[in-house]
Amino acid sequence: MFAYLEGELTYRSPSVLHMDVGGVGYEVNITLQTYSKVQSLERCRLFMHLQVREDAWVLYGFAEEDERSTFRALLAISGVGAATARIILSSLTPDELERAVAHEDSRTLERVKGIGAKTAQRIILELKGKLLRSENTGAKPRVAHNTKEDDALIALVNLGIGRSMAEAALKKVHNAGELSVEELIKQALRSL
Repeated sequence: MFAYLEGELTYRSPSVLHMDVGGVGYEVNITLQTYSKVQSLERCRLFMHLQVREDAWVLYGFAEEDERSTFRALLAISGVGAATARIILSSLTPDELERAVAHEDSRTLERVKGIGAKTAQRIILELKGKLLRSENTGAKPRVAHNTKEDDALIALVNLGIGRSMAEAALKKVHNAGELSVEELIKQALRSL
């Protein structure tokens, strides 16, 4: 819904910002990585992720697109919610997370508060091959482009449907490759 917000920072803390955009104040949850980049700025642009829950609409903001993409990849993992993803990205940069996944370094992930051995292994398994790094250029990691099915899966999980149920529902959809993401989501919801 929101690609980014650009405006004046009226309140800053290591976990939350208030941003005035055209006279409307937005409360934005951030990571420590983002806070370190915007703490001295008066105005900034944050790449946004909107999470719609039963009781609230919650905005998450990121100083860089790579961090937002990594956050979204983490959300697609069963058992990893927004709070856990935010803690991971507050403790590790996207580059450090990519290295830990590439080298299957579960100890690095286990050092993050709230991440146990099983969750660390699940993160490595789920993100393996999804965070891409150009070894020759040393470019920052980026998340592989999502297919329509991946986008639909993320949307269904964000709607509160369990990952395994969402995957099973998407497999039941005929001609999935020919459908738009919205139609794919509708068809999957009908098959639940």
